[in-house]
Amino acid sequence: MTKADLIDQIADGTGLTKIETRAVVEGFMTVVRRAMKDGERIELRGFGVFEVQHRAPRTGRNPQTNEPVEIEERYKPTFRPSEKLREAVDASHKSDTESSDTESNSS
Repeated sequence: MTKADLIDQIADGTGLTKIETRAVVEGFMTVVRRAMKDGERIELRGFGVFEVQHRAPRTGRNPQTNEPVEIEERYKPTFRPSEKLREAVDASHKSDTESSDTESNSS
C-alpha cells in the first residue's frame, strides 16, 4: 500500500476530502519524524510504539575479503507493534493460510 492508497482509504472511511486527508497524513508523518529526531518515543495504544534505538559501534567483516571493518555507532528508528496488532495480523494470516489449505485439499 502506498501513501496515496492510504489517503484514499482514509478519505473514503472518514468523509474528509483527499486534500484534507493528505494534510492530516503528512502532518502525522512530520510530527513522528520530528519527535524521533529529538529522540522521543511515540506510543499509540493498541497500535504500537515508534522509538529510536542506539546501535553501538562494532567491528564487522567484509564478506568478500573477510577483513575487519569498523562500523560506526548509529541511531535506528524502529516500530514495535502492540500485542493487539500482532494478534490481529497473526489471526488474519492464519485464517488466510487455513482457507487456502482447505481449498487445495478439496481439489
